[in-house]
Amino acid sequence: MPRMNEKVSYWMLVVPALAIMVIFYIVPVLGIWKIAFTEPETGLTNFVAMAGSNAVKTSFVITFRVAAITTIGCLFLGYIVAYAISNYSSRLTPLMVALVILPFWVSVLIRSFSWIVLLGRSGIVNDALKGAGLIESPLRLMHNELGVLIAMIHVMLPFAILPMLTNMRGISGAYVLAARSLGAGEWTAFRQVYFPQTMPGVMSGALLVFVLSLGFFVTPALLGGGRVLMISEYITYQIQEFLNWGLGSALSVGLLVATALVLLIAARFVNLRAALLERK
Repeated sequence: MPRMNEKVSYWMLVVPALAIMVIFYIVPVLGIWKIAFTEPETGLTNFVAMAGSNAVKTSFVITFRVAAITTIGCLFLGYIVAYAISNYSSRLTPLMVALVILPFWVSVLIRSFSWIVLLGRSGIVNDALKGAGLIESPLRLMHNELGVLIAMIHVMLPFAILPMLTNMRGISGAYVLAARSLGAGEWTAFRQVYFPQTMPGVMSGALLVFVLSLGFFVTPALLGGGRVLMISEYITYQIQEFLNWGLGSALSVGLLVATALVLLIAARFVNLRAALLERK
């Protein structure tokens, strides 16, 4: 009887979550798939048009390039911040963690508009550089890929810091101390002992940032000014401007499939890495 009550309690918790998932996610996604295969004609017409469009190919290339560079930038900066919080700031740790989480309380739209104020031709950055005599004419820091990358790294940085910070705080300092006591230098101990233990956090942060960046819309649309056309913005144009629901849905399906492939490849890579570490 107690076991039966446990099963009932389990399903009472699971069923509402599954119902919400089916109603608000799976059903709309299936609707997008249906539109992709049925409008304006039944079959693979939209996917053939998507495969034959140079604009679509360019948009996918831009999307993956921006996502990859954003991920690398977030990992580099995020690793430094996470390492500093977990190893050097015991008294300031709550404050620094709060500062990392603080951007989640501010709308992405507001943060993106803030970068427009900073990077515009008459923005704070250009005015400061001109005031210091470093430039004579304003630098073009917006409406190009550079501006999109700067803002994207800023928006995505907390998503990289938090997984790495969680991982680092679970690493015992005894391993590094043991390596140092056996004659390893500080850099050697970090590279051969500490850094490998942080790889799960690095991989989690990289995957999270990359997948979120693939479908990001607001920041590239505002900072790119229509010149850095990522696939999410391209889908918006097809549906809102040209009312081409079929091609827009096909692009959505393509992005979903590409994201799923990234997740599968990442899962396979993590499994291989775990297997190699076990052999060692």
